[in-house]
Amino acid sequence: MSVDTSITLATGQPYPYRRAELVEPDWRRFPGWRDVTEAEWRSAQWQRVHCVKNNKQLRELVGDLLDESFFADLERDQAERATMSMLLPPQMVNTIAPHVTPAGPGSLTEAWLRDPVRHYMLPVFSDRRADWPSHPHASRDSLHEHDMWATEGLTHRYPTKVLAEVVPTCPQYCGHCTRMDLVGNSTPTVTKLKFAAKPADRLEDMLAYLRRTPSVRDVVVSGGDVANLPWPRLEAFLAALLEIENVRDIRLATKALVGMPQHWLGDDVRAGVERVARTARDRGVALAMHTHANHAASVTPLVAEATRAMLDAGLRDVRNQGVLLDGVNADPHALLDLCFRLLDGAGITPYYFYMCDMIPFAEHWRVSVADAQRLQSAIMGYLPGFATPRIVCDVPFVGKRWVHQVASYDEVRGISGWTKNYRTTLEADDPEALERHYAYYDPIHTLPAAGQEWWRAQVAASV
Repeated sequence: MSVDTSITLATGQPYPYRRAELVEPDWRRFPGWRDVTEAEWRSAQWQRVHCVKNNKQLRELVGDLLDESFFADLERDQAERATMSMLLPPQMVNTIAPHVTPAGPGSLTEAWLRDPVRHYMLPVFSDRRADWPSHPHASRDSLHEHDMWATEGLTHRYPTKVLAEVVPTCPQYCGHCTRMDLVGNSTPTVTKLKFAAKPADRLEDMLAYLRRTPSVRDVVVSGGDVANLPWPRLEAFLAALLEIENVRDIRLATKALVGMPQHWLGDDVRAGVERVARTARDRGVALAMHTHANHAASVTPLVAEATRAMLDAGLRDVRNQGVLLDGVNADPHALLDLCFRLLDGAGITPYYFYMCDMIPFAEHWRVSVADAQRLQSAIMGYLPGFATPRIVCDVPFVGKRWVHQVASYDEVRGISGWTKNYRTTLEADDPEALERHYAYYDPIHTLPAAGQEWWRAQVAASV
C-alpha cells in the first residue's frame, strides 16, 4: 500500500480536490451487452437474471477481450482460494476498468488485472499472497458473531445494539466478505453454515428476543443483504420492529444500493420504504441505510439516483461503511476520491472504513494498524467533520475501535492490544473482561525481517 503525501503543483496541497461529475459507464462496450437497452439496464429483474456467476458467463460477456491467462487465473482462484462464490451484477461488472475502450483480443486484460473494483469483486489467484495467503490466526468467523447469537442469526455483541442477519445471501459477493462462514454458496475451500430454522420462525425469534430485552435500542438489519429479502417480508419485519418500544434506531445494511441500485429504484420498494419511514418518523425512530462502496468508480449516476430516492422516501440518512483494502483504496488519494464522490455526487455520508477482517486467504487485502493510522491522519482536514470517516479495527471479542485507540502495539511482531468498556454476551461472568488486552494481528508480510522470522518460528513450533 502507499500513503502518498506528496505536494501537488496545482494546489500546493497533498490532495488536490476537484469536484468530479458522475458518469454511468457504457455497458455496450462489452460484446455480450451490445444490444442491451437502457430500459433493460434499469430493470432490477434484468440485473438479477444477468449476474455473472461463473467463467462461462464471463466469457460470454467479454468474448476474447480477456486473455485465456486471465480465465485460468480466475479458475484457479475459484478452485483453491476463493471463500465466496462468483456473483457480480451487471452494474458492478460495468464499473471494472470503465474508461478503457476495447481494442481487439486481449485488450482488456491488463486493465482488468490492475482494476481496484475487480481486485475485490473478482479476485484471481495471482492476487493472493504466496508467502502468507492466510494469517496463522485467521478464522472463518473471525469476529465470533455466531458464538454471540442470542437467537439464530441475531448477534448480540454490544450492550445496546444487535445485528439481525435476516437473509444469508446477497445480490453480489465480495471476495473479502467478513461473513464468509455463512453467506452465499459453498466453495471448494469453504463449506458454508446453514440456518436451521425456517425463515419466518427465525425472524419471529429475533422479534421475541428484542421484546424481552429492553436494553437493546439499536438494530442493524443485515445479512447477507436486505435487498435479497422479498420486500413484503422485509417490510413486515420492519413494521414489527417499529412496534417494540425500546427500539429507537434501525439501520438497513445493503451493498445493493451500490451494486444493484435498480432494486432500490423499483416503484414497489420505494413506496414500501416511504411507508416504513413514515411510521418510523411518527414513532420517533431513526431509520437509516448503510451501504458499502470501496472505490470511487462504483459511485455512478444510478447510485446517486437510488440514494436520492431513499432520502426522498424519508430515510434519515444514507451512510457508507467501506473496507480498507490494499490494491483498492489503501492510499489517501483513493480514499478521499471515494469520500468526495459519495458526498458530492451521491449524497452518501462517509462513515467508517473497516480494516479487512482476519478471514482465510485475505492477507493480500489487509494492511497493518500502523498504516491504517497513517491513512487516518492523511485524510483529516479535507472533508467536513461530520463526513470524515473513521478507520476502525473490528477486534475479535471487542468490536469496532478507532485505529488510534490501540492500547499496546508491538510493531515488530505486528501484535496490537485493545481494551473495551463493556462485556459481550459471552463474558457476563468474566471479571477480567474490562482489563484484558485483546489481540489483533498485522499481516506478516508488512512486518520487518525480525518479525517475519519470529512468525515463521511460531508456525514451525506449532506443527
